[in-house]
Amino acid sequence: MAKAKTDKSAARTAVPSINIGISDKDRAAIAAGLARLLADTYTLYLTTHNFHWNVTGPMFNTLHTMFMAQYTELWTAVDPVAERIRSLGHPAPGSYAQFGALASIPDAPSTPPKALAMVKILVEGHEAVARTARSIFPLADKAGDEPTADLLTQRLTVHEQTAWMLRSLLEE
Repeated sequence: MAKAKTDKSAARTAVPSINIGISDKDRAAIAAGLARLLADTYTLYLTTHNFHWNVTGPMFNTLHTMFMAQYTELWTAVDPVAERIRSLGHPAPGSYAQFGALASIPDAPSTPPKALAMVKILVEGHEAVARTARSIFPLADKAGDEPTADLLTQRLTVHEQTAWMLRSLLEE
């Protein structure tokens, strides 16, 4: 009798199989790519917020305001990426340890750099996130995963444009 109860309980709590037209293997590969994108995005968010707090110098007001707009956009971006991972049936990473292991960009320097060095670091960060997003396209394309491709297109647009705007500050 106890065994029958356990089996029924397990059946009620078991996660139903996912049949969205993307194989388990492809969903796992796409989710792994999106986990790297999430880690890069969150790391860049934290770096940008750090620079917003710590920027100094003659460009303070301009950069302080620009960095706030950028970290706000990045903060807003992490949720759709994490939710896409969940939609594919996988857990989204969400700890500093996981992000550190998955991210392709380094953490913010422990000593705040000068303002233009901050800009350069952020350019490199946005370019890295764009590369990470672009690397997932072949997986999404092969699997016919249009929602992921759409999300990647949106992220690429933001990161490439932000990198361009930041690079313009570095020109002499």
